[in-house]
Amino acid sequence: MSALEPSDADSAANSPSTAPSAPAAPATHDEPGTDDSVLGRPYRALSIGIVSVVLLIAFEATAVGTAMPVAARELDGVALYAFAFSAYFTTSLFGMVLAGQWSDRRGPLASLAVGIASFAAGLMLSGTAGAMWLFVLGRAVQGLGGGLVIVALYVVVGRAYPERLRPSILAAFAASWVIPSVVGPLAAGSVTEHLGWRWVFVGIPVLVVFPLALALPQIRRRASGPTKGAVAAPFDRRRIRLALGISLGAGLLQYAAQAVSDDSVRWLSVLPAGAGAALLVPAVLGLLPRGTYRAARGLPSVVLLRGIAAGSFVAAESFVPLMLVTQRGLSPTLAGFSLAAGGATWALGSFAQSRARAEPYRERLMLIGMVLVALAIAAAPSVLIDAVPVWTLAVAWGFGCFGMGLVISATSVLLLHLSAPEEAGTNSAALQISDGLSNVLLLAAGGAAFAALGGGTVTHTATAASGSHPAAFTAVFLPMAGVALVGAWVTTRVRGNSK
Repeated sequence: MSALEPSDADSAANSPSTAPSAPAAPATHDEPGTDDSVLGRPYRALSIGIVSVVLLIAFEATAVGTAMPVAARELDGVALYAFAFSAYFTTSLFGMVLAGQWSDRRGPLASLAVGIASFAAGLMLSGTAGAMWLFVLGRAVQGLGGGLVIVALYVVVGRAYPERLRPSILAAFAASWVIPSVVGPLAAGSVTEHLGWRWVFVGIPVLVVFPLALALPQIRRRASGPTKGAVAAPFDRRRIRLALGISLGAGLLQYAAQAVSDDSVRWLSVLPAGAGAALLVPAVLGLLPRGTYRAARGLPSVVLLRGIAAGSFVAAESFVPLMLVTQRGLSPTLAGFSLAAGGATWALGSFAQSRARAEPYRERLMLIGMVLVALAIAAAPSVLIDAVPVWTLAVAWGFGCFGMGLVISATSVLLLHLSAPEEAGTNSAALQISDGLSNVLLLAAGGAAFAALGGGTVTHTATAASGSHPAAFTAVFLPMAGVALVGAWVTTRVRGNSK
């Protein structure tokens, strides 16, 4: 979820003081009365349709995360486990920038349709893969689609809903994770154990039909085409080149981080690391709002906070099922179900920050949320001690997800508030780029530490003879907790300077 460079005509959106907060939707969408809700007659079909899209993404995330440890073992790719996650985020970075350009200039309809199709195609490719590299390739295709979809959805919210309804629809997005968080791990675990992990991937694309049939006609009517008063412009080729640079650079850094654990190629990793940094740094500076790297007040800090929160949490959560399966001997079903309560608490946190009475306290709630995230991540490796009950991780993760609900939805609300209508796609892309890029970089760092300490040798049993290394998991969780604490400080800078 970028502000434009100073040379761009509409770079005024970089400044919170000049970015109008008026909704992009026509005034006719703002009728008061009984229809004044996201499920009122004017918005009902659209709300159900786009929430169903999020429901599909949520079910995929929870189900695939449960099946991933088994898929990695059967494809002899545990050492590449982090790639299976980071490949998704790497290609989604390009998809996000493309979707921002596409949505601002032509409307979000085509981006959403193509994104859902790519998402489904990637699932099919991973589900039929015969080698780990093909599995990772499928995740990359899926990530491209995911990047197109998520930015398009934010543009739909910005265009089709008045500002006072946006917190409610974004809270509904979070609430749509509740059922998948409970049903997803159980269903995916059962399918993995009885039918095989491949069915978890190839079965999900059938869910695409309903969201497409319900949402696309409403989006065509309410949010298609250029912003009112604007003309369709060609894509900014410079931004597309920067998007390619950021994706390729992130991929090279991920490869270099993984190679560090291999003594035979360790010195060679310097080459892709240098090339990745050379591509990534100018691309990030060009695609994110000025001042993001130094937490400048307002929009830059909102974008930075999104990356810190999402990256630290996702990098840690990606290793939770693997840790429970390999170190505590849980089945894939139980390992995935240990995270199930997080969907409900995440939705609860999102709902709490969406209330009108919570608006004056939003920054304080975000600070509390980041502290809860840091504590949950720091508590996760305690289950490596056999005397610690496994259920303690589920409890801790529930509190961490509540904190994420407070933070993630709030960053989305603040971003749309600080964005001009014609900049909704670009700034939403910046928010999602920060999210995805942080996921890639922190997964790369965590994966390198994990592999360097022998994590690639873990098996499905947690015994001393198995070659498993509990310290490899600790090297992932504790640094991520530190990153989350940095995010707690950034929450104090998300509002613009007072006048």
